[in-house]
Amino acid sequence: MNIPVEKPRLTSLAHGGGCGCKLAPAVLQDLLSEMPQAGPYAPLLVGTDTADDAAVWDLDGKTSVIATTDFFMPMVDDPATFGRIAAANAISDVYAMGGTPIFALAIVGMPIDKMDPADIRQILAGGASICAEAGIPVAGGHSIDCPEPVYGLAVIGTCPTAQLRRNSAALPGDSLILTKGIGIGIYSAAIKKQALPLEAYQEMVASATLLNRIGADLGKEESVHAMTDVTGFGILGHGLEMARGAGISIRLDGPALPFLGHAEALAEQGFVTGASHRNWKSYGHQVELPSTLPDWRRHLLTDPQTSGGLLIAVESSAASDLAERIRTAGYSRTAIIGKVERGPARIIVEP
Repeated sequence: MNIPVEKPRLTSLAHGGGCGCKLAPAVLQDLLSEMPQAGPYAPLLVGTDTADDAAVWDLDGKTSVIATTDFFMPMVDDPATFGRIAAANAISDVYAMGGTPIFALAIVGMPIDKMDPADIRQILAGGASICAEAGIPVAGGHSIDCPEPVYGLAVIGTCPTAQLRRNSAALPGDSLILTKGIGIGIYSAAIKKQALPLEAYQEMVASATLLNRIGADLGKEESVHAMTDVTGFGILGHGLEMARGAGISIRLDGPALPFLGHAEALAEQGFVTGASHRNWKSYGHQVELPSTLPDWRRHLLTDPQTSGGLLIAVESSAASDLAERIRTAGYSRTAIIGKVERGPARIIVEP
């Protein structure tokens, strides 16, 4: 008699999930501190110097090639959904530079002795389906036998060089726009403990699989000075990367920040990722919080996002109209969340 063996939950095979797997910002900064800079490679417009979303190579003064890679362990148990989220997250880096993706390569590491091959095929199919939405093929890739499931993409894109948008070009007086709600990491922590309501799970998947394709259009807007996508370092971490790159201060309007529907309640109940703690330890010294802010609300600000929204620095006179255009394009939680000021690289959060 054959007794069916229950398959392990996909998330149980990994010690972390989504962009919460990223190295802490301080650790990454230390590891990259001795990497050689661009040097004589003049066509390299964007390298490692400003912690931007992708590398950019100027082909001829008119067109640039954008290259990025992103991969992580599962934050959900459904294989196809894991593939879709990972693919959307990887492609986002190209959109965040103002570019358009043209093809992708799959990055696959799977514990072959622990996973059903059918589930691995579903992960790959999920990723391919998001690539199809973006209008690009999965043109190849690489796979290994790995102790924990890992999936992602290397993505190549292009953009007119004049439309390239870096994370380091914000100007004093700019307004800041965020295009998606915050709380993905908190939701993933609840998934680990099987405590996330179905409605919240569906909301998380819808947000994490929504392509940031609006970034390619925003690169055409002269009023848009800088962009980045908000992922594993949270809104504070990626805001600080923008502040450091431009040598400016950022003032966030706490009540204006958009959150996923259950994020605040779950954070108050203690559903927080380890990455949230690591993030704060890495960059908290450059953040000024209201003295009355409770810890659970601070965790919302350091919450690691997976396939999060775009953070956009735009001329203040154009911010309201641009935010409304982004909402109309399908990013319903888009909000104006703060402004750029002269001053040292830091973030001030208003109550």
